[in-house]
Amino acid sequence: MAKLLVAYASMTGNTEEIAELIVEGITQGGHEAVLKDVMDCNAADVLEYDGFLIGVYTWGDGELPDEFLDFYEELDELDLSGKRAAVFGSGDTSYEQFCGAVDLAAAKLQERGAEVSPEMLKIEYSPMEQEKDTCREFGKRFAAAGLQVS
Repeated sequence: MAKLLVAYASMTGNTEEIAELIVEGITQGGHEAVLKDVMDCNAADVLEYDGFLIGVYTWGDGELPDEFLDFYEELDELDLSGKRAAVFGSGDTSYEQFCGAVDLAAAKLQERGAEVSPEMLKIEYSPMEQEKDTCREFGKRFAAAGLQVS
């Protein structure tokens, strides 16, 4: 059984809802998930888990939100080699960079050595009914993939 951290930044509750659905999927798959707002943890917390998922909404045209910046900068102090990670978030397709913050977070994790899942979950605003299962499945797949890694 994997123990996973799901840390997120959310202003309007959209990314928080996605994170909660991902946690549901992880636990439905028989794994343990801890849900934390990035304002209530620091980046080093990811080292305490078998893997982690980071959720971030996109501010403006592809930017990281202010409440995610401290966590993002703390990642520079970590060696994430061998750590499994995935990234998800919410955004607005009216901007040129849809969910650009998700891409920035994934790039930072890769730069720090994490094994980042090539699958990223990007949702416009909050998940619609059919997207809720997509969020749960995202969590299930990530947790299950860890069982195949030696």
